[in-house]
Amino acid sequence: MLATLPEDRRQDMTKLDATIRQAAPQLPIKLWEQKLWGGTDQSIIGYGEVTAPRSSGKTATWYLIGLALQKDYISLYINAVEDGQYLVEGYKDKLGKVKVGKSVISFKKLDDLNLDVAADLVRRAATSADT
Repeated sequence: MLATLPEDRRQDMTKLDATIRQAAPQLPIKLWEQKLWGGTDQSIIGYGEVTAPRSSGKTATWYLIGLALQKDYISLYINAVEDGQYLVEGYKDKLGKVKVGKSVISFKKLDDLNLDVAADLVRRAATSADT
């Protein structure tokens, strides 16, 4: 997937992929391709998996950490909870010039993200007991 990206975006995505792999080498990698968020086709590189209960009573399997190139930004998803709070929310003030949701960090270019803090967040998610 990374090899097919435009050069200017490929560098940022490749560096972030390498950072994730180094911070959590034990996580298996899988490409998730499906319709998501508003019916749009998405391709997300997933690292590890987590199974979580849904409000319907069923469970859903999802990636623990995800990396996606959107139209105008890069998204780093961290689907991990610690002490009842999504990990990303606890790091939002340290991540740099980024937009933060409950479990997603979005940014236009890698220089906007504090990569050391993101790597620490990935490590914590990979070892979190509440995922």
